[in-house]
Amino acid sequence: MSNTETSEKVAIFAGSFDPFTIGHNDIVERALRLFDKVIIAIGVNGKKKPMFSAQVRHRQIGDYYKDNQRIEVITFSGLTADLVAQYKASALVRGIRSGVDYEYERTLADINHQLSGVDTVLLFTQQNLSHISSGSVRELISYGYDVSGMLPPGFEL
Repeated sequence: MSNTETSEKVAIFAGSFDPFTIGHNDIVERALRLFDKVIIAIGVNGKKKPMFSAQVRHRQIGDYYKDNQRIEVITFSGLTADLVAQYKASALVRGIRSGVDYEYERTLADINHQLSGVDTVLLFTQQNLSHISSGSVRELISYGYDVSGMLPPGFEL
Protein backbone atom coordinates (compact mmCIF):
# COMPACT_ATOMS: atom_id res chain seq x y z
CA MET A 1 0.00 0.00 0.00
CA SER A 2 1.34 3.43 -0.88
CA ASN A 3 1.76 6.17 1.68
CA THR A 4 -1.11 8.21 0.19
CA GLU A 5 -3.52 5.28 0.55
CA THR A 6 -2.93 5.05 4.28
CA SER A 7 -2.78 8.77 5.08
CA GLU A 8 -5.65 10.65 6.64
CA LYS A 9 -7.96 12.45 4.22
CA VAL A 10 -8.34 15.99 5.51
CA ALA A 11 -10.79 18.56 4.13
CA ILE A 12 -10.77 22.26 4.84
CA PHE A 13 -14.13 24.03 5.04
CA ALA A 14 -13.28 27.73 5.00
CA GLY A 15 -15.62 30.65 5.45
CA SER A 16 -16.57 33.56 7.64
CA PHE A 17 -19.29 31.58 9.48
CA ASP A 18 -20.75 34.83 10.83
CA PRO A 19 -22.80 33.18 12.23
CA PHE A 20 -22.47 29.42 11.75
CA THR A 21 -25.82 28.15 10.41
CA ILE A 22 -27.69 24.89 10.10
CA GLY A 23 -26.58 24.90 6.44
CA HIS A 24 -22.91 25.03 7.45
CA ASN A 25 -23.49 22.19 9.89
CA ASP A 26 -25.11 20.12 7.15
CA ILE A 27 -22.04 20.60 4.91
CA VAL A 28 -19.71 19.58 7.79
CA GLU A 29 -21.75 16.45 8.56
CA ARG A 30 -21.82 15.41 4.89
CA ALA A 31 -18.09 16.15 4.46
CA LEU A 32 -17.37 13.79 7.37
CA ARG A 33 -18.83 10.99 5.24
CA LEU A 34 -16.16 11.69 2.60
CA PHE A 35 -13.14 12.65 4.72
CA ASP A 36 -11.44 11.42 7.88
CA LYS A 37 -11.15 14.93 9.29
CA VAL A 38 -12.75 18.31 8.57
CA ILE A 39 -11.03 21.54 9.51
CA ILE A 40 -13.47 24.41 9.89
CA ALA A 41 -11.32 27.41 9.01
CA ILE A 42 -12.77 30.74 10.12
CA GLY A 43 -11.41 33.44 7.86
CA VAL A 44 -10.43 36.78 9.32
CA ASN A 45 -10.79 39.59 6.79
CA GLY A 46 -9.84 43.07 7.99
CA LYS A 47 -12.02 44.61 5.26
CA LYS A 48 -15.22 43.09 6.68
CA LYS A 49 -17.10 44.14 9.80
CA PRO A 50 -18.38 40.88 11.30
CA MET A 51 -21.29 40.67 13.73
CA PHE A 52 -19.28 38.24 15.88
CA SER A 53 -15.51 38.50 16.38
CA ALA A 54 -13.29 35.70 15.11
CA GLN A 55 -12.61 34.68 18.72
CA VAL A 56 -16.34 34.43 19.48
CA ARG A 57 -17.02 32.44 16.29
CA HIS A 58 -14.12 30.11 17.15
CA ARG A 59 -15.52 29.56 20.63
CA GLN A 60 -19.10 29.04 19.36
CA ILE A 61 -18.14 26.50 16.69
CA GLY A 62 -15.46 24.86 18.84
CA ASP A 63 -17.90 24.40 21.71
CA TYR A 64 -20.49 22.92 19.37
CA TYR A 65 -18.07 20.29 18.02
CA LYS A 66 -15.99 19.79 21.18
CA ASP A 67 -16.87 16.09 21.41
CA ASN A 68 -16.06 15.29 17.78
CA GLN A 69 -12.37 14.39 17.40
CA ARG A 70 -12.70 14.43 13.61
CA ILE A 71 -13.39 18.17 13.54
CA GLU A 72 -10.84 20.89 14.20
CA VAL A 73 -11.74 24.58 14.34
CA ILE A 74 -9.14 27.21 13.48
CA THR A 75 -8.98 30.88 12.56
CA PHE A 76 -6.80 32.19 9.77
CA SER A 77 -6.02 35.24 7.72
CA GLY A 78 -4.66 35.15 4.22
CA LEU A 79 -5.36 32.72 1.44
CA THR A 80 -7.19 29.45 1.89
CA ALA A 81 -4.74 27.89 -0.56
CA ASP A 82 -1.96 28.45 1.98
CA LEU A 83 -3.79 26.27 4.52
CA VAL A 84 -3.68 23.30 2.15
CA ALA A 85 0.04 22.67 2.60
CA GLN A 86 0.03 23.65 6.27
CA TYR A 87 -2.64 21.06 7.14
CA LYS A 88 -1.81 18.56 4.36
CA ALA A 89 -5.39 18.84 3.12
CA SER A 90 -6.76 16.45 0.53
CA ALA A 91 -9.44 18.90 -0.60
CA LEU A 92 -11.41 22.01 0.11
CA VAL A 93 -15.13 21.65 0.79
CA ARG A 94 -17.69 24.30 -0.13
CA GLY A 95 -21.47 24.49 -0.07
CA ILE A 96 -23.59 25.60 -3.01
CA ARG A 97 -27.10 27.04 -2.56
CA SER A 98 -27.78 28.40 -6.05
CA GLY A 99 -26.45 29.01 -9.52
CA VAL A 100 -25.03 32.33 -8.35
CA ASP A 101 -23.08 30.49 -5.63
CA TYR A 102 -21.84 28.02 -8.24
CA GLU A 103 -20.28 30.71 -10.42
CA TYR A 104 -18.53 32.27 -7.42
CA GLU A 105 -17.35 28.93 -6.02
CA ARG A 106 -16.13 27.75 -9.43
CA THR A 107 -13.87 30.79 -9.66
CA LEU A 108 -12.52 30.18 -6.13
CA ALA A 109 -11.98 26.50 -6.90
CA ASP A 110 -10.01 27.36 -10.04
CA ILE A 111 -7.84 29.88 -8.19
CA ASN A 112 -7.18 27.51 -5.28
CA HIS A 113 -6.30 24.70 -7.69
CA GLN A 114 -3.89 26.95 -9.58
CA LEU A 115 -2.22 28.13 -6.36
CA SER A 116 -2.03 24.85 -4.45
CA GLY A 117 -3.09 22.02 -6.75
CA VAL A 118 -5.95 21.15 -4.38
CA ASP A 119 -9.36 20.10 -5.63
CA THR A 120 -12.57 21.58 -4.28
CA VAL A 121 -15.53 19.35 -3.46
CA LEU A 122 -18.80 21.22 -3.96
CA LEU A 123 -21.72 19.95 -1.90
CA PHE A 124 -25.15 21.16 -2.90
CA THR A 125 -27.22 22.46 -0.02
CA GLN A 126 -30.31 20.48 0.83
CA GLN A 127 -33.33 22.16 -0.73
CA ASN A 128 -34.99 22.85 2.63
CA LEU A 129 -31.88 24.77 3.75
CA SER A 130 -31.08 26.71 0.57
CA HIS A 131 -32.74 29.93 1.77
CA ILE A 132 -30.50 30.16 4.85
CA SER A 133 -27.39 32.31 4.68
CA SER A 134 -25.24 33.94 7.33
CA GLY A 135 -26.22 37.32 5.89
CA SER A 136 -29.94 36.70 6.26
CA VAL A 137 -29.42 35.33 9.78
CA ARG A 138 -27.39 38.43 10.74
CA GLU A 139 -30.14 40.69 9.43
CA LEU A 140 -32.84 38.83 11.35
CA ILE A 141 -30.71 39.02 14.52
CA SER A 142 -30.31 42.78 14.04
CA TYR A 143 -34.12 43.11 14.04
CA GLY A 144 -34.47 40.98 17.16
CA TYR A 145 -35.89 37.85 15.52
CA ASP A 146 -35.42 34.38 16.96
CA VAL A 147 -33.06 32.58 14.58
CA SER A 148 -32.68 29.38 16.58
CA GLY A 149 -34.37 27.39 13.78
CA MET A 150 -31.62 28.49 11.40
CA LEU A 151 -28.81 27.36 13.69
CA PRO A 152 -27.68 23.80 14.39
CA PRO A 153 -29.67 22.19 17.23
CA GLY A 154 -28.13 23.27 20.53
CA PHE A 155 -25.83 25.86 18.92
CA GLU A 156 -25.23 28.82 21.21
CA LEU A 157 -24.67 32.33 19.85
